Amino acid sequence: MIQALRGMKDIIAPDNEIFTYLLSTASAIAERYGYEYIETPLLEETSLFKRSVGESSDIVGKEMYQFIDKGGHDVCLRPEGTAGVVRMFIQNKLDKRGGIHRFYYHGPMFRYERPQKGRLREFHQFGCESFGEESVYEDFTIILMIKDIFDALGIGYTIKINSLGCPECMPGYRESLVTHLNDIRDGLCDDCQRRIATNPIRVLDCKNGSCQALLERSPVITENLCETCDKDFNTLLTLLESHDLPFELDPKLVRGLDYYTRTAFEFVSSEIGAQSAIAGGGRYNRLVEFLDGKPTPAVGFALGIERILDLVKIPERGRNGLYLGMMEPDALPMIIDLAHRKRKVQKVFTEYGKKSLKAHLKAADRLGARECAIIGEDELKNGEIWIKDLETKEEKRIAISEFD
Repeated sequence: MIQALRGMKDIIAPDNEIFTYLLSTASAIAERYGYEYIETPLLEETSLFKRSVGESSDIVGKEMYQFIDKGGHDVCLRPEGTAGVVRMFIQNKLDKRGGIHRFYYHGPMFRYERPQKGRLREFHQFGCESFGEESVYEDFTIILMIKDIFDALGIGYTIKINSLGCPECMPGYRESLVTHLNDIRDGLCDDCQRRIATNPIRVLDCKNGSCQALLERSPVITENLCETCDKDFNTLLTLLESHDLPFELDPKLVRGLDYYTRTAFEFVSSEIGAQSAIAGGGRYNRLVEFLDGKPTPAVGFALGIERILDLVKIPERGRNGLYLGMMEPDALPMIIDLAHRKRKVQKVFTEYGKKSLKAHLKAADRLGARECAIIGEDELKNGEIWIKDLETKEEKRIAISEFD
């Protein structure tokens, strides 16, 4: 028997209902914030992610589904969404237009890593990206949007937040961090030792417990910010406090991707075990420029859909839709015609086979239909249809001509 590949999962009941409810809820909220829906390809040039996510990252170094296609091109399945949106933004010359551009998207991402609960090799994200707005108020507004999404889904959270500085304040911090890391080099894991030369700030993101113990006394970026970054970060913290958003400062939060500058944040939940991050994002003011576009400030986020499926609370829904069936084969064309007309205004379930009334009622009940409408031998002769409301249990017969 052929089975799905390891780490890749079918989305079936009951998760399918939660999945679509989550996407429709998040999409509606994003649109209220002025974001428009876009789609980007699942397959991109590998160089896109090497230049944006960073060659030193685990995603590029260990996790990408990368191959040479039949045309000899080095391509990969997208491991995250932001880089593709930025490529789209530049390719369509939106960076040259100026103004504010806000997009939301959702779809599958791919990373080859050890599957576990909440972490798959094919997983789905919902994300938003905002281009052209420099103000830290845009960072705050994106955090507010995520808050609205999780509130609507009934998910509790705490926000972890940090500032990663800018090209003005980062070099001095990097120098002091490298000095500290070299002092403790022998106690660090192999990955951290390698990162000291390639991307030292990512050492702070290491999940190795012994490394984290050694990093307790490492320099803190928020104590080394330039005047502008410090002012923006304090403004953001004040906004979070004034809106009663639960947050904590995390000086080791770097998000694991090379393109972040200034604001970095994660929404975390204690309800999903070790994989506590349920959404994350931040500002990436230099990424458009890195990918050969016109320098454009940008900020965005993504949330992991599989990570939060078990946390989503769907409002209780009553019965919905109409079940149409027949007990007389000659009534089938009439059932098909009625179903076609009724589907213009409501959900309709149909059965094409001859069944007893009891079997039809059982099928309608299983499907969650509100009404069960049946044409039997007597109804066909009299031009009628029998209807039962499965909530109120009320039964009636009406002329088919009146069944609009």
